[in-house]
Amino acid sequence: MILLVVDMQKGIVDEELYAFDSFMDRTARLVAAAREKGVEVIFVQHDAGPGSGLSAGDEAFEIVDQVKPEPGEKVFVKKINSCFGNQDFKRYMKQQEDRRLMIIGLQTNYCIDATVKSAFERGFEVIIPEGTNTTFDNDYMTGETTVRYYNEDVWEELVDAVTMEEALGLMGE
Repeated sequence: MILLVVDMQKGIVDEELYAFDSFMDRTARLVAAAREKGVEVIFVQHDAGPGSGLSAGDEAFEIVDQVKPEPGEKVFVKKINSCFGNQDFKRYMKQQEDRRLMIIGLQTNYCIDATVKSAFERGFEVIIPEGTNTTFDNDYMTGETTVRYYNEDVWEELVDAVTMEEALGLMGE
């Protein structure tokens, strides 16, 4: 199994995210558990381009301290919503024999959605632990409604939605 941590960057992680405290706690717990149990942790950062404020070299681009990569952990940079848009990431994932991919991070309705669908199309068993993806309110839905819509409806046939306890247990397999 691989734990994929998506866009946990200083410029995106914000207290305005739906269920912020719970989301941060769960995300940090899963990263710590993966490391403890020898599960590979891969980080992906979004680069919105020079001058955007969310580009390599900008403080906002950096991964938050709560889940900061440790030496030896892989970090990939993407320029589109799906992590599979990075060709090095795509090649690396193609080589993986274990097809279980646990995806956590930001934002539910953008990069998490695109990555879930791309991973599913590539034959991965996509695992989404409860409360480990979130987003902001938008002009059409609250963050809560958006998270529920994707987790409970859009991805219903694509993912294995699990509780935190189940996610932690899967890491021991």
